[in-house]
Amino acid sequence: MPVKINFLGGVGTVTGSKYLLEIDGKRLMVDCGLFQGFKQLRLRNWRPFPVDAASIDAVLITHAHIDHSGYLPLLAREGFKGPIYATDATADLCAILLPDSGHLQEREAEFAGRHGYSKHKPALPLYTQQDAERVLGQFRRIRFRSEVKLPGGATARFVPAGHILGAAIIELKADGRTIVFSGDLGRSGTPTMLDPTPIERADYLLCESTYGDRLHERRDPEDALAEVVSRTVARGGTVVIPSFAVGRAQTLLYHLERLKRARRIPDIPVFLDSPMAIDVSDVFCRHADEHRLSEAEARAACGVARYTRAVEESKALDADPAPKIIVSASGMATGGRVLHHIKRFAPDPRNTILFAGFQAGGTRGAAMTQGAESVKMFGEYVPVRAEVHNLHMLSAHADADEIMAWLRHFREPPRTTFIVHGEPGPADTLRHRIEEELGWTCRVPEDRESAELD
Repeated sequence: MPVKINFLGGVGTVTGSKYLLEIDGKRLMVDCGLFQGFKQLRLRNWRPFPVDAASIDAVLITHAHIDHSGYLPLLAREGFKGPIYATDATADLCAILLPDSGHLQEREAEFAGRHGYSKHKPALPLYTQQDAERVLGQFRRIRFRSEVKLPGGATARFVPAGHILGAAIIELKADGRTIVFSGDLGRSGTPTMLDPTPIERADYLLCESTYGDRLHERRDPEDALAEVVSRTVARGGTVVIPSFAVGRAQTLLYHLERLKRARRIPDIPVFLDSPMAIDVSDVFCRHADEHRLSEAEARAACGVARYTRAVEESKALDADPAPKIIVSASGMATGGRVLHHIKRFAPDPRNTILFAGFQAGGTRGAAMTQGAESVKMFGEYVPVRAEVHNLHMLSAHADADEIMAWLRHFREPPRTTFIVHGEPGPADTLRHRIEEELGWTCRVPEDRESAELD
């Protein structure tokens, strides 16, 4: 019996990952993410879902990032009532990220309505914090390397992907076929996260291509971080680091703690100004078996920063002219407290705005790292005169060579490899390279395309 896969997101872009499988009358979805970045992508979050949400029997989540999990509250509100399978750490992280996503959308809708820069009257959130909290009851926790039985007789196994805490590669077996979803592949040999698990065979493979046309700088991230911090402090400035709350914030704290202990950077205060990143740091310490650090090492890294949970504490950072390091979500400057810090510190050339990883097209992070002289936030344009850098070597995504190294573990070619989760250039570059170097059959699917898996 044929298996059909529908590409409902995560193709032609690095966001909105959604892959719907139709197997023997059952519907399974792998990942359920929000589109982010360019407005035309974000508008896709509002378009009608192509199938009845109530007809979906189960969802499997590779990891907790919002571009892989953030549509779940809306799917459930539209009628999905089935189980959501995820690793233990992913479930813990989604319990933090999804309500925060709903809360931020409510705040942004309220702010837009109050200041009159929304075209909609009244301005409405995509979903609410209550919607997000409600969907958490549908999660079913899966242990790494254990097998779970799915509707329609399919089975799935989750194995570590690296990337972030709880991130998984999913091996799904259905009607005699093995379909592997890479999720977001992590990097090998990082100081904090596990290596991505080698996979030896698949009939069909969905492989991410975020950095399919690029290589990460091989420079030691602590050398680069020390230079930027020291240079900024020497001119009396503050370093603002927009950071992904999950994984990146904890990695940054790990490096900053080592640099401070070695006296390689000035002894200035470090602030973790993100209630979500603070909560994630606690989860990181609890799941010591899913990263390279011991619980003691993880707590030492997180202990380098002063936690600022209260709004008043966050505002006080902007009022304080003394040099400091502020690590604050979000990593692409799409929302959250970091926007207030950028508004305060970006106009002053003494300061530095330091990004630490991939910046999706259409985000403020992408604009700033590409040299934008101003960025729009809170309905106005903020000049960017501060120094701007991106420490690409801190990315949690495998680069092109690292993806190819992971693919070479396969003992035989999949029947078809679908190149997903990449912008058009990187996706097609990776497709060409896999075809040329490995001789595999590859396709780059388009949005809303379907394919029969014979």
